[in-house]
Amino acid sequence: MENTAKQNTATTASVKAVSAAAPTAGPGSRSASTAAPAAAAPVLGARALNRATLARQLLLARSPMSAKEALAHLLGLQAQNVKPPYYALAARLDGFEPEELSRLMADREAVRIVTMRSTIHTHTADDCLTLRPLVQPARDRELTYFRKGLVGVDLDRLTDLARDLVEAEPRTMKQLREALLVEWPDADPQSLSVAARCRLPLVQVTPRGLWGRSGQVALTTAEHWLGRPAQETPEHETSVMDATVLRYLAAFGPASVKDMQTWAGLTRLRDAFERLRPRLLTFRDERGTELFDLPDAPRPDPDTPAPPRFLPEFDNLLLSHADRTRVVPADLKGRSWTGNQAHCVLLVDGFLAGLWRLADRTLTVEPFGELTKGQRAAVVEEGERMLAALHGGTAYDVRFGTGVAERG
Repeated sequence: MENTAKQNTATTASVKAVSAAAPTAGPGSRSASTAAPAAAAPVLGARALNRATLARQLLLARSPMSAKEALAHLLGLQAQNVKPPYYALAARLDGFEPEELSRLMADREAVRIVTMRSTIHTHTADDCLTLRPLVQPARDRELTYFRKGLVGVDLDRLTDLARDLVEAEPRTMKQLREALLVEWPDADPQSLSVAARCRLPLVQVTPRGLWGRSGQVALTTAEHWLGRPAQETPEHETSVMDATVLRYLAAFGPASVKDMQTWAGLTRLRDAFERLRPRLLTFRDERGTELFDLPDAPRPDPDTPAPPRFLPEFDNLLLSHADRTRVVPADLKGRSWTGNQAHCVLLVDGFLAGLWRLADRTLTVEPFGELTKGQRAAVVEEGERMLAALHGGTAYDVRFGTGVAERG
């Protein structure tokens, strides 16, 4: 835990230092790259990138961070379903209890909202008001795919009407569609609700998202739910973008421009990286792609042990880079998906190594290949820890899928 705390402190300190002022020229700075060819940048192999990313993702060793601190550090957690953020934090935090995240949501310190990649994320309230405006260009582009269903619809009026409706009282998407159809009866119902979602920062109100409780999706605006507006001036946008690049590197680096564009669902981020280049280190991966990183961020030895981890479907770790070979071996590409459905995944030695599911009081682990006796024992121990954190008081069996060989 002590090493993890030091790594977290170093990462936070490096973001603050980079934000405050550029350090003197060093490897990866523009002046250094002028004196030496770009090809001289150090090369990071897959294991080096794996260990660095695991450290940033709080997966190399559990962190003593609070749930709120972790949400902020990770820039949110993917949350198409209710449970994944809880499993994601259980894999990352020491002593995490699901009620901790539920309290944040009930107290409106964390929310569920569509942000990066047009998917629902759980964010802190501050990040909701910061990141949602930042990805608005992507939401505007998304809306163009529905233009045929919006012929004759005044989008500005739709935005105002939808805002009035959801701020009067939280509405389901069905209720919102029905109300908007009164104004535009010839429009496509789904397109009308998508337009409202794209044009407005709609959060899912509680009890939706609380652990152990159910509730349909009901929406209102982030400003109404949180009681404060977002800042969206052009000057603010530039500073937020630069700060977000630094935060992305702290959570997912070392990374390329394309990696961050994949994570954010945005394009044309090169300018932000170029503004920050003098303050960053640069590396190359084994394919020659330029990678950026914070000077003092953790980059552990590639041989650092990586304990098994049980991650939920759609975990950030597997979706936030254009090149995912730092976590997903090339021969396992596509194995964590069936159609559009993502599976819960198992990491062994830091890399994707299998799937898992929880049903009928049984945790079933299905490795893709052989595991040693030691690895199997470590997987069982980690599974039992996860179950104790999230399902304490209920007895579960831990079983391995059939047909998996074991090496001594």
